[in-house]
Amino acid sequence: MVDFAEHRKALLCNDAASIADYSSAMDQATKAVAAWLQNDKMYTGGSIKELRSAIAFIPSKEGLGVQKSLERMVELFLNKSLKVHHPHSLAHLHCPTMVTSQIAEVLINATNQSMDSWDQSPAGSLMEVQLIDWLRQKVGYGAGQAGVFTSGGTQSNLMGVLLARDACIAKNWKDENGNPWSVQRDGVPGDAMRNVKVICSENAHFSVQKNMAMMGMGFQSVVTVPVNENAQMDVDALEKTMAHLQAEGKIVACVVATAGTTDAGAIDPLKQIREITNKYGAWMHIDAAWGGALILSNNHRDMLDGIELSDSITLDFHKHYFQTISCGAFLLKDEANYRFMHYEAEYLNSAYDEEHGVPNLVSKSLQTTRRFDALKLWMTVEALGEELYGSMIDHGVTLTRDVADYINATAGLEMLVDPQFASVLFRVVPAGYPVELLDTLNQNVADELFARGEANIGVTKVGHNQSLKMTTLSPVATLDNVKNLLGLVLAEADRIKGPIADGTYTPAIA
Repeated sequence: MVDFAEHRKALLCNDAASIADYSSAMDQATKAVAAWLQNDKMYTGGSIKELRSAIAFIPSKEGLGVQKSLERMVELFLNKSLKVHHPHSLAHLHCPTMVTSQIAEVLINATNQSMDSWDQSPAGSLMEVQLIDWLRQKVGYGAGQAGVFTSGGTQSNLMGVLLARDACIAKNWKDENGNPWSVQRDGVPGDAMRNVKVICSENAHFSVQKNMAMMGMGFQSVVTVPVNENAQMDVDALEKTMAHLQAEGKIVACVVATAGTTDAGAIDPLKQIREITNKYGAWMHIDAAWGGALILSNNHRDMLDGIELSDSITLDFHKHYFQTISCGAFLLKDEANYRFMHYEAEYLNSAYDEEHGVPNLVSKSLQTTRRFDALKLWMTVEALGEELYGSMIDHGVTLTRDVADYINATAGLEMLVDPQFASVLFRVVPAGYPVELLDTLNQNVADELFARGEANIGVTKVGHNQSLKMTTLSPVATLDNVKNLLGLVLAEADRIKGPIADGTYTPAIA
């Protein structure tokens, strides 16, 4: 016999027992988070070997109950998680989060709205449309509704290159009736597979190649151009590349410019790139997943001059906007270009609804079921105001420049790229140490500090050199915090450099 009392209690609904359990468990969960936040250790999970041995999924027929399961999750997950707010957690574009974003998550999760049709998220649909309009005006596109919230940069970049490719093919290919070719209806023409190209810099996000491969065009469809000494796209190389491709009979569908490269934080010369794409009739997509935060900057908005000239833009709010994962947006300058992915499903976005002004968000998205992540940004902007928000974004730029000055003045440390936005690329260079061992030394310094829970520093490549990376975007990190971290880096390098040199060192990751 079905025990509906237990069913109701397990489900979030208007049942008294359900509400009581939910309220009690949420209270315990927030207290556990508060205790976790007060622990000053950045990470306590240990090495990957230790962590793997501690984690086990143990399902049962009877279940543990909410209370015991919560206690287990606190120990198994919460207490072993990385504290992204910690001033020594600087490896990635992995931000500390706004209190408002956390509060909004409670409302998002409890209501479980879905953005694929208005009747599944009545208020949320209208709110997202207004937020898209505000973002469009901030980037300089002007008022409008052409845009949608996404899961993040990879999805937004996919939308940009997808629409660019299909627009290019419609412009340059005809079907058997002499009409513009529809990729949506007829697929990609055989000769377009080899002749349509997308260009990006060698430092562009890997999602450009990944997305073109998923679209069936293959890695061969992506042409990379070199960067200059500031890690920005070399515009002379871009022009030469486009001229060369045109001479070979190729068609450049899109140039993907980057505003905030993952490693160096470099912002490509947007205005110059637009001039070149105009000359060759190519779409310009800007991956501003990181640097797009500067649209709210009080002091550095000019770093994004030219963003308004693009055809489409990627924005990520779970980076320098300090929102919880995931939260991104895709903006499209000309709404007419949405025709390349428009699809009508009678049960979601009927023509009848559109005729009566009902928001049709599903036709603007690659997703169907979709969370109301826009609420997080809405609440943060409304609660903090644009001036305070801008100040928190600007802090990372100022801190980065101060950190670079400190590294340049510190023996044993070397800057590898001049900073632009909020990223520091450097390495440890002990005096007289064998050059051929520097890469190994820097890699293991980062691994050792993470395994002990003292710091999370990124490791990447600058040219042929192994580089350490600090993503200095935290609005609460100070120069003293970073000096302390660099002290740990130097001390660790001093501790392990000898064993590495004489071959007796055992890596922390082993």
